Amino acid sequence: MTTKTAVIALLAMWGVGTCLPAIAEEGGRPQGDGLTDRVWVQQDTDLPGAMQVFLSDGTLISDSCWETHRLSAWKQVDATHLSWEEDGMPISAEIVSLTADELVLKSPAGEQRFKPADVPYVCPDMPKE
Repeated sequence: MTTKTAVIALLAMWGVGTCLPAIAEEGGRPQGDGLTDRVWVQQDTDLPGAMQVFLSDGTLISDSCWETHRLSAWKQVDATHLSWEEDGMPISAEIVSLTADELVLKSPAGEQRFKPADVPYVCPDMPKE
């Protein structure tokens, strides 16, 4: 995984859609296992835009429309288990299902459903309190 690909994934998460046609021209479409190098948007939450990007270089990008992004190290423990750290705490998750259209993870926080991000995507305006 190159730094260029990581930056492009982060830009895509931030809604910078103007870079995306250049990616397509360069063959930037995700390949391989289906999990890595894709922007996964969480489906089972009331707050929009929660995203996970499992980069093939072992970097996990976590972002949402209401929080600052986080970079963590992640690894695939075996065919059905992932692990990463959040705020110094180890997190383990089971891959319940992985298809081209859906990723389902089960962790101590419960089951989470993700779908590939729509491109372009811009976070909606969030109310400021």
